[in-house]
Amino acid sequence: MIDYFSADRIRAAEHATGTLLSSGVLMRRASHGVADVVAAELRHRTGGAYGRTVGLLIGSGDNGGDALFAGAFLRRRGVRVRAQLLNPERAHAAGLAAFTEAGGRVVAELGPVDLVVDGIVGLSGRGPLREPAATMVAALDAPIVAVDLPSGVDADTGFVHPNAVRAAATVTFGVLRNAHALAAVQCGRITLVDIGIEATEPTLRRLTDGEIATRWPVPRPDDDKYTQGVVGVVAGSDRYPGAAILCTGAAVAATSGMVRYVGSARAQVVSAHPEVVSADDLDSVGRVQAWVIGPGAGTDQAARERLHRVLADDVPVLVDADALTLVAAEPELVRDRPAPTLLTPHAGEFARLTGSAPDDRVAATRDLAQAWGATVLLKGRATVIADPDGMVLIDDAEASWAATAGSGDVLSGMAGSLLAAGLPVAEAAAMATRVHSLAAIEASEGAPIGASSLLGAVHRALVTLRTGY
Repeated sequence: MIDYFSADRIRAAEHATGTLLSSGVLMRRASHGVADVVAAELRHRTGGAYGRTVGLLIGSGDNGGDALFAGAFLRRRGVRVRAQLLNPERAHAAGLAAFTEAGGRVVAELGPVDLVVDGIVGLSGRGPLREPAATMVAALDAPIVAVDLPSGVDADTGFVHPNAVRAAATVTFGVLRNAHALAAVQCGRITLVDIGIEATEPTLRRLTDGEIATRWPVPRPDDDKYTQGVVGVVAGSDRYPGAAILCTGAAVAATSGMVRYVGSARAQVVSAHPEVVSADDLDSVGRVQAWVIGPGAGTDQAARERLHRVLADDVPVLVDADALTLVAAEPELVRDRPAPTLLTPHAGEFARLTGSAPDDRVAATRDLAQAWGATVLLKGRATVIADPDGMVLIDDAEASWAATAGSGDVLSGMAGSLLAAGLPVAEAAAMATRVHSLAAIEASEGAPIGASSLLGAVHRALVTLRTGY
């Protein structure tokens, strides 16, 4: 797993190094890392670092000190370096002295530069950028390398304020911060520099592609269609048959077991996916190891009765879309369930479940999971998955190609199939989310896609994940 840590955990790790922190050794190690990344960025963009011009935006904290020391190292490599101090009286004294001794210039305005280093605020930054920093950042037209994390992005919640820095690259130290997962697009390319600190108790964790490839269920020599997991899908309607087709198709693509469908879109589903076993009602569908219910299934009394029956079963249930609307009115259906439940809301559905749209998506998702005794998957560019025990998994989609109608139906089918295969709920949710993202990238080829194209790319994404080709 890849671990991400809160600001408090990182500060504790820094203080645990004792004299390495107090003597400035950690800062100098960090500054060398910043200088290396800036030099590499200059070489990538301009063909070389020598003779290029770098501007530093310097705040009053340690990030400003990191940037100033980095400026001194860059100056010794032949880079012209200018620093604009937002609060000269509170600039890091040792860093400023090293910078000026190396030949760096303190200026009132940066002027034209090849690259900018953001050393405005770091872990302690809260809220939007204040003036004059906000105006300075808005006027920049050069690529930005952020120190630790982009200024204006909250370190713990990943909340991106309207005037936040958008970095081409971010250099961070020792361990990754929450914001590097929750606001990855704002950070650009992230480089982690080892400065000799170790943190404990991560706030967020992310499965690697290698772990997902290893854990994804594939047929064993003694498997049959039943032992690989049978998932039941209650989705779609005469009005919305597409939801049923997408959801069942994704379940078929995700594993090699069996998919049973219940609903009024039987003819359309079987026409699209003839391997699906269909039934008109729950009484005749047969036994399943997990349920998916809700996509396009309606919110009328009949839909409510089906939801009651499915949630009364003793197998894992994934609740999505219309079924979330019904659960929002009767949360006790989930709260009292002895079997595992996975809720998969997008932001609007999450607000219906909780009564508000959260700024801190991690805390809100964890709170809902613990209050309802369910695993919650809050969809987004950075998807947050929390289980009732407080564990939180994260996945960054890397792009927004999956932001299209019907995409959630595909995700639900994939995750439901993994639940039927016996994977732990949070793990199944995280694995499905990652492959869903990879399928969207695979299908897009750089252009917008529909959910049908995404569904068609699930198999290719799995092959790529497992083989590397």
